[in-house]
Amino acid sequence: MKRTIVIMVALLFAFTVSSVSFAAEKKEAPAVKKAEYVTGKVTAVDTVGQTITIVKKVKGKEEETVVTVDEKTSITMGKAKKVLADVKVGNNVTVKYSEVKGKNIAKSITIKPPKKRAKAAKKM
Repeated sequence: MKRTIVIMVALLFAFTVSSVSFAAEKKEAPAVKKAEYVTGKVTAVDTVGQTITIVKKVKGKEEETVVTVDEKTSITMGKAKKVLADVKVGNNVTVKYSEVKGKNIAKSITIKPPKKRAKAAKKM
């Protein structure tokens, strides 16, 4: 009887120790980050490296964000679908991206149409 109790206590102890180590491993796993957005002006387009660089102003300082474009990235201007070659330096864009293995991967890029210029004042 004593021997059976000792074996059961030993098994219970082993189970407890192993479950604690599994719980610790799960906590160390990186959580999937939510998608982030950046809105700003395109300062560089690299069609070979499949990247674009966006600069936005935050509290008077410029922040630069580089995002990688892949085959899953949706690029639009209004309702029209576009490709990376259609993104030009100087365009204002909104990019939805998420960080994967240290890279910002673009999920969608929305090119904002250029602002209409005010008509010149009429000559009197």
